Amino acid sequence: QVQLVESGGGSVQAGGSLKLSCTASGSFFSVCAMAWYRQGPGKERELLSTITISDGTTTYTDSVKGRFTISQDDAKNRVYLQMNSLKTEDTAVYYCAARRCGTPLHEYNYWGQGTQVTVSS
Repeated sequence: QVQLVESGGGSVQAGGSLKLSCTASGSFFSVCAMAWYRQGPGKERELLSTITISDGTTTYTDSVKGRFTISQDDAKNRVYLQMNSLKTEDTAVYYCAARRCGTPLHEYNYWGQGTQVTVSS
């Protein structure tokens, strides 16, 4: 099992920045990739960004490309999401997720509890 805990959410004005953190514990050796998702009010959950643990390869959805950056720390059990140039439409609950090695791409086995990000105009 892997436990994920997000932190860093909060309220910010449009144009501002926030940095989310996700700390993993447990059987992290079994994890090959991590991701950030979000779910806005009345919206479906949306995949924002992924990172491959072994080599740091990253992906981004178009809506956040150039504004958000995913990274991991040297110990590779903590993942960050730096969010710049925030817009009101970025308001959502943000979730960290982890994928076990061997699990099909875009299927994530472990989820954090979520952290609220609110962007005001």
